[in-house]
Amino acid sequence: MKHVMNIKQLFILLALCSVQAISSKGQDKTTYKFDFGTGKAIPGFRKVAAADQYSGAKGYGFDFQTAINSEGRPFYFSVALPEGNYKVTVKLGAPRASLTTVKAESRRLMLEDVRVAAGKSVIRTFIVNVKDKKINATEVVGLKPRELTKLDWDDKLSLEFDKSAALQTLEISKAEEQLTVFLAGNSTVVNQDDEPWGSWGQMIPVFFKPGVSIANHAESGLTLGSFLGSRRLKKILSVMKPGDYLFIEFGHNDQKEKGPEAGAYASYTERLKLFIRETRNKGGIPVIVTSTARRSFQNGKMQHTLGDFPDAARKVAAEEKVALVDLNEMTTRLFNAMGEEESKKAFVHYPANSYPGQDKPLADNTHFNTYGAYEIAKCVVEGIKSAKLGLVKYLAEPSKSFSPDQPDPVSDWHWPESLRSSVVKPDGN
Repeated sequence: MKHVMNIKQLFILLALCSVQAISSKGQDKTTYKFDFGTGKAIPGFRKVAAADQYSGAKGYGFDFQTAINSEGRPFYFSVALPEGNYKVTVKLGAPRASLTTVKAESRRLMLEDVRVAAGKSVIRTFIVNVKDKKINATEVVGLKPRELTKLDWDDKLSLEFDKSAALQTLEISKAEEQLTVFLAGNSTVVNQDDEPWGSWGQMIPVFFKPGVSIANHAESGLTLGSFLGSRRLKKILSVMKPGDYLFIEFGHNDQKEKGPEAGAYASYTERLKLFIRETRNKGGIPVIVTSTARRSFQNGKMQHTLGDFPDAARKVAAEEKVALVDLNEMTTRLFNAMGEEESKKAFVHYPANSYPGQDKPLADNTHFNTYGAYEIAKCVVEGIKSAKLGLVKYLAEPSKSFSPDQPDPVSDWHWPESLRSSVVKPDGN
């Protein structure tokens, strides 16, 4: 009898383990395959109809009252996913010719102008980082009120398909083997949610092939001190792996700090060294990025407006033997090459009524539009090459060069605008 009871107990134990495994798999499911075609579902793929709107209960679907279409309007597709890096593979094509640009989360550029001839199809793969605010069992990132509605901080991965996108299939799978490049910075780096604002941090993903994931933790208005105070560095360190990178660009808002310890060669320098030390303690690779130049012309030439902060960053990089991307120097050359009037087209300079609710002209000489952000991202790529970082081998087009002295014509820039726009300037100036 005792022997029989042991067998029963064994069966019960196996059954419980099986149920637990199924439950665990259900909770951690991070592989999805969706079929958007009109015919019978592809084996192993989940069929999606145009009427399948996103819901938390379902965990996937078209989002923000959009649906797949052939009329050139943006459409969004979201999937509920936990924090991590994900490989996203799309099959594009249709009986008609198509042109597709894909953005992820808060308008991060992932694919640019993928052309597919009528009746043909292509497959493209990119890497997206999904983040949440949790640091540990008791701490979370101190988000600003404006961040609470950002797609970067919600509990799902949202993909935006633009132009005449023709989506056939979508596959999403966890990809934790990716090298992660974390970005720490202010409004010149953050993923801007709304048109017409842009930053280099949201453009840089398109320049990398799979193998690298860009995790942008920047936020408008922040200094090195407020980045620390809102526990953003602690968040980055909580998920950083040995060999990951941290790009650090601050200065615009640090310049406005007051007090006996404030200043480029005081608190700014010491905090930069703290970021470097903490990153290295985690086995990460710190990279210092000097502040982007403000648009400030005098007698037809750019004027330096950031005081000693770019110089202090250069000195810290030299003293600590850290790679430097001298974005201040490159953007000064870039705007000089554009010229005083033409450079307005790289910033948020728009006449009244260009966007809904905009009854006054926008004239911002600190924050970029998407064209300016894209050009600056190209400068960052050149800085990565000049610093001979290991990231070079992950560049999508490593042999393609760019000179800040020869910016791309603005007439060549055709950004498909997202649905959301705002006339409110990002924090900071």
